[in-house]
Amino acid sequence: MWNEPTRERLSKLPRLYETENVPLKEKLVHLHFFIGGCDWYVSETDGKDLMWGFCILNNDYDMAEWGYVSLSELREIKVSGWLEVDCESEDVWEVRRAIDVDKIRITQGWSKEENVSGLARDLIPDAVQNPDQTSSMRENRPC
Repeated sequence: MWNEPTRERLSKLPRLYETENVPLKEKLVHLHFFIGGCDWYVSETDGKDLMWGFCILNNDYDMAEWGYVSLSELREIKVSGWLEVDCESEDVWEVRRAIDVDKIRITQGWSKEENVSGLARDLIPDAVQNPDQTSSMRENRPC
């Protein structure tokens, strides 16, 4: 495996079921493994081998799903006997919410508008968020 995550990096991930009350869109994706048209986005681990996250195999967005994968299985994958799974390094991959990962957002049918976090929503003026409610204010405003 290329760029195999260190124990230290793996120790930063939440344990299995630790984020089960977090909506899927808000789950943090800590690791991204990939090879060819396959992507594994990892959100939780048992601290040993088992990981949970989102998987897209062979660019098949229709069959992509949340589920389990083991680190040992990812290590064993080799294409043409030499091409191995890669894990994006910490220098490249930033931990982000599932909705902020384009491939996950597209396969789940989530819109970009949903991509605005609660914090960002607080910074957007009411007129932008609720144009129908502010239109009457504009009509009654003196010129």
